[in-house]
Amino acid sequence: MSKKKSKQHTKNTTHQYSINAGEKKSMNWRVFLPKFIWFIRNTIPMILFPVITFYLFEWYTHNPFETMKVPIQFLNIFFFELLMVLLFMLFGRLKVALIAETTFFMIYGLANFYVLSFRSAPIMPWDIYSIKTAASVSGDFSYALGKETIYVLIAFILLIILECFTTWKINKHFKVRIGGFFTSVCVFIAFVNMLHMDTTVTRFKLYDKLFTPSVMSKRDGTAIAFLMELEYLTIDKPEHYSVKKAEEMLASYSLEPTKEPENTPNIIVIMNEAFSDPAILGEFETNEEYMPFVHSLMEDGTANTISGNLNVSVLGGNTANTEFEFLTGNTMAFLPQGSVAYQQYVHGELPTIVSHLRDYGYKTVAMHPYNSTGWERNTVYPDFGFEDSFFIRDFKNPEKIRKYVSDLACYEKIIEEFHNKPENTPLFVFNVTMQNHSSYTEEFDNFTPDITVNNTNSKALDNYLSLMKISDDAIKKLINYFSEQDEDTIIVFFGDHQPTNSVISPIWKLNGKSSSTLSLEDEILRYKVPFFIWANYDITEESNVETSPNYLGNKVLEAAGIPLSDFRSFLAELEESYPVVSSIRVEDASGNSYETKEVEDALNEYAILQYHYLLDHK
Repeated sequence: MSKKKSKQHTKNTTHQYSINAGEKKSMNWRVFLPKFIWFIRNTIPMILFPVITFYLFEWYTHNPFETMKVPIQFLNIFFFELLMVLLFMLFGRLKVALIAETTFFMIYGLANFYVLSFRSAPIMPWDIYSIKTAASVSGDFSYALGKETIYVLIAFILLIILECFTTWKINKHFKVRIGGFFTSVCVFIAFVNMLHMDTTVTRFKLYDKLFTPSVMSKRDGTAIAFLMELEYLTIDKPEHYSVKKAEEMLASYSLEPTKEPENTPNIIVIMNEAFSDPAILGEFETNEEYMPFVHSLMEDGTANTISGNLNVSVLGGNTANTEFEFLTGNTMAFLPQGSVAYQQYVHGELPTIVSHLRDYGYKTVAMHPYNSTGWERNTVYPDFGFEDSFFIRDFKNPEKIRKYVSDLACYEKIIEEFHNKPENTPLFVFNVTMQNHSSYTEEFDNFTPDITVNNTNSKALDNYLSLMKISDDAIKKLINYFSEQDEDTIIVFFGDHQPTNSVISPIWKLNGKSSSTLSLEDEILRYKVPFFIWANYDITEESNVETSPNYLGNKVLEAAGIPLSDFRSFLAELEESYPVVSSIRVEDASGNSYETKEVEDALNEYAILQYHYLLDHK
C-alpha cells in the first residue's frame, strides 16, 4: 500500500513539474515578446530613422550615393543621430524627437530645393538676413514639383507615420534629460568646431571652396556644408590691422590740395537685372541676333567706349552685392560667400562713389522699379549719399514686360530726371532695372518671345534671350537720345549676374557639357557679364577689358575726369597688379587666376582698408 502511494506520488510530482516547466516557458515568451516588440518599435527606429531622414533630405537635390564619399556620409549620419538624441533629451519622448527632426528636414529640404532652383545656390547661414527680400519676390517664381521630389515628399510622410508608433518616454527622469541635453549640446558644439578645423577637412577630404556652394553642398552634404559655413558668419580683423595703420595708409593717397575737375559730365549707371551674354559659355545658334547693339558697342575700336567683361561675385541672385562692390569699391572677396553686405555690414553712412560725386556738386539719384525694402535699399541708399530714391511707387503707369517695369520705362524716368535737374548741376543716376528678373518659363499676354535657339527646345532659354533683345533695344534708344544732347554725358551699363543653371544648361548640352562636369575655367565663365562705358563726347576707347565691380567705379570716374578719393587712389594702384578681385577669384596683370587665400598677403592692405571703412569706420 505504501509502495502504491509512493508511486502515485511520484507520478503526480512529475506531472506537476511538467506543468510548471510549460508555464515557465510560456511566461518566458510573455516576458520576451513585449520586450522584443518594444525593441522593434523604439530602438531600431531610434537608430535607423535619422539615417533615412538624412538620405531623403539629400535626395531632394541629388543622389548622395553618387556625390558623397562614404566617410562623409557617416559624418552626416553622426550629425543626424546627435540631433535626434538632443531632441529626445529636450522633449522626453522619442516619438516627438523623431517627428520633429524629420518634419524639419522635410520642410527645410523642400525650401532648399526651391532656393537652389531659383539661384543655383543652396540655403546658407546668412540667408536669414534676406528673408524679407525673398518674401517680396516669392510670388515671381514657379513652384512646380518634379516626379522625384514628389516621391521624396511621400517617403518623408510615410516615415513620419512610422515614427508615430514609437513609445519610449523619459518624461519623468528630469536629471537624466537635463544631463543628456547639455551633454548633447556640448558634443554638438565640439562637432561643429571640429568641422572648422583644417585637419578635419583634410582627413575626410571635405570640399571647402565657398565660391561654389552648390558643389560644396552635394559633396559634403547639405547639413555639413551649412555647419562649415557658420565659421564665416563673423569677419576676423585682417592681419596687422589697426585704425592708426588704416588712417596712415589713406593719408598717403590723399590729394592736397583737393584737385578740382575740369569737367563734370552727367553720369548714368544702368545695372541691368540678369543681363549677360550666354555666348561666353559655349557656341549656339539663334534665329536672329539677340543683342546686336551691345555687341556693336563692344567691338574693337568703337569710338568713345570702354568695354569688356565684368567679373562679378554672384550667380543667379544676391544682386545687391554687385551694386555694393560698384558703389563702394569694396569687394565680396573679404566677406563670406553668399552673404549680403547691405543687410549684414552696412549700418550707417559709408564713403561711396555717390558721396564722392555729391561733394563735387552732383545731384545724386537712385532708381529701382520694385519694392523699396528689397535688400534694405530704402535705408542703405541714404547712407551711401543718394539725395533722392525712386522705387515702384514712384513710377506712374509704366510700361511692363511680363509683370515687371520695362527697361525703357526706367530710361524714360532717367530722361525725366535729366530735364528736371537744376541748371548747371551735373546728374548722377544709379538705376537697378527689374525687367529681366526670373523666372523665365511663365507665359504673359504682354510678352512674345522672338528669339529661338537652334537644336534645343528650351522655353526658359528662348524667353531669356528674347528679354536680352528687348534690353538691347532699350539701351540703344537711351544712348541715341543722349548722343543728341549738348550736355556731356556718360552712360555705364553692366549686368549684375548671369541667370541660374536651369536657363543656360541647354547651351552646355549643345557643347557636350553639364553642370556636374564643368572645369574650373568653365565655372569662372559663369561669373562674367558684359559692361561698357559710353560717352557722347571724346574719351579714350578701350575694349576686351577684364575688370571687377569694385574697380568699375574708378574707371567711370577716370573716364569722366573726376579726381579719385584716397581709397580709390589706392584701388587704382592695386588694379595695376590685380585687375580682377572678386569672391570667386583674383586675377593678376599676367592673366593668372588665384583663390583669394593664395594672394592674401598681397591683398592685405586692401583688406585692412575695407575692414576700416565697413566694420570699424566712425
